[in-house]
Amino acid sequence: MTAHTVQTLLDALRLPQQARLEQRIPKKLLLENSAATAADKRLLNDAIEEIRWLAALKPHTIGIPAYHDAIREYLEIAVLAVTLRSDLTPARQTRLAALIHRAIPYPLFLLLAGQTPTLSLAHKRRAQNETDKTVLDGEPLSITPSGTDNAIADAFYQSLALGQQPQTSLYALYQGWITCLEALQVAHRSGNYRLASTAEQADARRAALAACVRLEEDIRRLRAQADKEKQLARLVAINQELKQLQAALAAAQQQL
Repeated sequence: MTAHTVQTLLDALRLPQQARLEQRIPKKLLLENSAATAADKRLLNDAIEEIRWLAALKPHTIGIPAYHDAIREYLEIAVLAVTLRSDLTPARQTRLAALIHRAIPYPLFLLLAGQTPTLSLAHKRRAQNETDKTVLDGEPLSITPSGTDNAIADAFYQSLALGQQPQTSLYALYQGWITCLEALQVAHRSGNYRLASTAEQADARRAALAACVRLEEDIRRLRAQADKEKQLARLVAINQELKQLQAALAAAQQQL
């Protein structure tokens, strides 16, 4: 059985020694650099036990060029491990990951070490009105390999190796890892781990995943509504709508 730990994930990257670090980052740096509310600051302070900077992926440490365009500049990818003091609810862990991504200007390969490790990535871009600042370019993508079929988990870990990723730029490298996470999301539904072979296929898969999540939420909402409904005519209408949503969900799953 595959052991799902932060070290397993780090080893899977197969990073060169010159990229490795082992430095602690003071928690106060996150608190100072996070544009967070008082509640967010409490979350950062209470949930985090330790922050370790494990690797700095730069052109001179991994031999992959930096990336610059009008939207973003990727000079470095930082690999961070954040040890949590206790397990968080999914919503709080999602919020915590977003706060950490926002607090550090580099794209992060973020490892959250709770009872089960979670891997989180998020593209960044320049802020529209403040070119010296970065903001998230979409919501972070977070996933845990634990609870995954061993064959799927093994395929996922093997696909994370640095040498398996695009080498044209740090942006392409980072997108390669995001593609791996998306493939694991699909595998949790399909039982088959398979990387998208083209950008177009990745876009279509991403849209299908988003549709599945949206439809599943709509189905949960309608089922809860049906449980409370007293009027027969309205219950029949809800059940008809449920059938339509389930058919749409099945069609979306076929696109994964």
